[in-house]
Amino acid sequence: MTATSPTRAPEGVRKDFPADLSASIAVFLIAMPLSLGIALATGAPLQAGLVAAAVGGIVAGRLGGAPLQVSGPAAGLTVVTAELIQRYGWRTTCAITVLAGVCQLGLAALRTARSALMVSPAIVHGMLAGIGVTIALAQLHIVLGGTPQSSAVANVLGLPAQLADLHPVALGVSALTLVVLLGWPRLPGRAGRVLRKLPAPLAAVAAATAFAALAGLSLPRVDLPSWRSHALPEMPEGPVLGLIAAVLTITLVGSVESLLSAVATDKLIASERGTDNRPPRADLNRELRGQGAANIVSGALGGLPITGVAVRSVANVKSGAASRKSSMMHGFWVLLAAFLLVPLLDLIPLATLAALVMAVGVQMVSITHLRSVTRHREALVYGTTIVAVVLGGVLEGVAVGIAVAVALALHRLARTRITLERTADGVHRVRARGQLTFLAVPRLSRVLNQIPHDAHAVVELDGSFMDHAAYETIQDWQQSHLAHGGTLEVTGRSGQAARINGADPAAADRTGSPHGADGADGADGADGAERVGGGHGAERGHDTRHGEGGHQADRSRRGQHRGTHQCCRPWTPWQNHCDHRATSTRTATSTAATTAAAAAAATDGENGSGDGGSPDVSPAPRRRGAGQLASGISAFQRDTAPHVRDELARLAREGQQPSQLFITCADSRLVTSMITASGPGDLFTVRNVGNLVPLPGAESTDDSVAAAIEYAVDVLKVDSITVCGHSGCGAMQALLSSAPGVAMTPLRRWLRHGLPSLERMGSRHHAWARISGRLPADAVEQLCLTNVVQQLEHLRAHESVARRLAEGTLELHGMYFHVGEAQAYLLSEGEDFFDCRVFDTVGQHA
Repeated sequence: MTATSPTRAPEGVRKDFPADLSASIAVFLIAMPLSLGIALATGAPLQAGLVAAAVGGIVAGRLGGAPLQVSGPAAGLTVVTAELIQRYGWRTTCAITVLAGVCQLGLAALRTARSALMVSPAIVHGMLAGIGVTIALAQLHIVLGGTPQSSAVANVLGLPAQLADLHPVALGVSALTLVVLLGWPRLPGRAGRVLRKLPAPLAAVAAATAFAALAGLSLPRVDLPSWRSHALPEMPEGPVLGLIAAVLTITLVGSVESLLSAVATDKLIASERGTDNRPPRADLNRELRGQGAANIVSGALGGLPITGVAVRSVANVKSGAASRKSSMMHGFWVLLAAFLLVPLLDLIPLATLAALVMAVGVQMVSITHLRSVTRHREALVYGTTIVAVVLGGVLEGVAVGIAVAVALALHRLARTRITLERTADGVHRVRARGQLTFLAVPRLSRVLNQIPHDAHAVVELDGSFMDHAAYETIQDWQQSHLAHGGTLEVTGRSGQAARINGADPAAADRTGSPHGADGADGADGADGAERVGGGHGAERGHDTRHGEGGHQADRSRRGQHRGTHQCCRPWTPWQNHCDHRATSTRTATSTAATTAAAAAAATDGENGSGDGGSPDVSPAPRRRGAGQLASGISAFQRDTAPHVRDELARLAREGQQPSQLFITCADSRLVTSMITASGPGDLFTVRNVGNLVPLPGAESTDDSVAAAIEYAVDVLKVDSITVCGHSGCGAMQALLSSAPGVAMTPLRRWLRHGLPSLERMGSRHHAWARISGRLPADAVEQLCLTNVVQQLEHLRAHESVARRLAEGTLELHGMYFHVGEAQAYLLSEGEDFFDCRVFDTVGQHA
């Protein structure tokens, strides 16, 4: 549900006007040269870029759903528009723009805006990168003093001839433009800080234009014809299917780029501003409606297609814009300039605009996006989309990207590696890596039939899915193998033993497992309880699909088979701390004959006896200190190390590449790998008393937290930072009960970094924090929740974090873990109806 804000008072509007005015001027100074450059790159009349910039600011700014997003002609539609102009002419392209706007209005009426975000990011980034490559190749010819060809391939083939026929004047002006454009943000000193307030694109165009005018250089310049001869749209002419494809292309690319830009703008606002001066979040359906209306008006007035522009939106936010009035005023400034500054605009060399647009095209190939898709193993989709867009066009490239993404998903689903090896002690080990579907049944059956009937076999299943055909193949082979006198273990990747439903219930005792029905201590529950073949994943899947033996009986067998260690998965070394639970379970179940038998079976599985004898109900003595540590290490080396050694060896070779920095409390009840289902190399974790983030420069004798933040953000390049608090935090209790005048200890000195959280909780000027659906249980829980929000504010004050947030390459998340409920909550964006920051429940299927 989209957050809304109450109607602002007239005093607030007047207070915001100076900020909106200054922001609108900053955006206008960026929009003017870019709009002219994009019009030049498409081959449209140069006025078309100014028309689109003005309409995008006024119409989309007024009707759109993202208050601080700035719309106008964008580089993402440059290639598409250029192709349409070459094929149908400019006036028909204007009509296509109008029809695309009508389609956007229809999509908004159907409330499909969120559906546009379902496209894989690898395809979207690949599409934009392909467009950027195409733009850069075309504008490179103008930079060198020539004329671009009709396609990217022709531009590449024509480069040698163009390089042999250079135009030094155009090349010199273009080089000056690029030098100023790239060097302007890096101007040093106090004078540099003052000069950097002028946007780099405007500075580059102004410097090159002044140089060309003062030097009296002869080269092509902007030539804005009279508005009286401005071309307006005409009825579309051409093949119907081609026109439909053109309309759909403009609609698809424009809508996706606008919505992604709106979401990115929301993230930037959330990272840079507090809740007291933050505009409402974007209403994506309203934004799509505003984009449609703007495209209708722009096309009807002879302007370029319009979309949300990330560069201008970022400038708008950075300049302090407070409302949609900044975008609207920028449109008015463009409109005034288009009529009053024509003599000045006519002095701009075309090579300058080409260099500016070429730089924009190069920047669309983002190293950050490339690193992201590589990390998610989608580089093939990304690269294929780029190549297809460059060679075939935007619509064809997106179609190819979607096809490759679907094929890759099917390949990963169907890819299964099945191997058989015979160990020195005569055990035949079958390993199945991947999803077991009917496609893998022939290979699975062939491998299983190679095992001698009287041999001991271990079948290791490592996957998250097993269909009916694969299940029955393993079940039939298991029954046949046991009937011929063989012994068998079916395990997950960690060695956690399992049974396949439908076999004799006593089969677990005949498998010859050295650890009984419940498998080895130290088994990884993530590969046991939840994965196929580990624990009960396969058993559960069969119960759901086939229901053999009745649901009640199956439920009873599952309860017996799990034994007393189910609470320990997936952090199985903690089993050493669960002896009390095993003892209480055995004591409680001895009251009835049937449950006593179940307890005996469970205990047999735990102790590995498997002989059906009476269990030993006396608890084993707890090992403490060095003995307990040595026991845990021994269990790891015996049961876990063999299964993680390859992965840890890879991490040792390649180095750590964690995806996020996780800051949480040192409380022993918080097991980060458990509550985030993470493994080695996933999290860069910082733990301290109270999950505190000291403010930069705060009086402290320990910079370890700041050092870890700097290392994670600047060196490891993490994508996100999470601050996780928890219920019953002793640090928060100590803050609430602290009294003045008490002698300072190391703990009390450290807890001073939590005082801002205590002040925030008691302040009327900050929003409260609560859990979705209820109020905090007590003052301690209220402070625990408030502390997470406050520490996120402290994070934003760190220079490295603020820089990455401004770049849009880092996200901050708040998290709260209720220990007693074993429930995690994530801090949602914005505030609710009562101006509270809300921690929402994270369900099992999130």
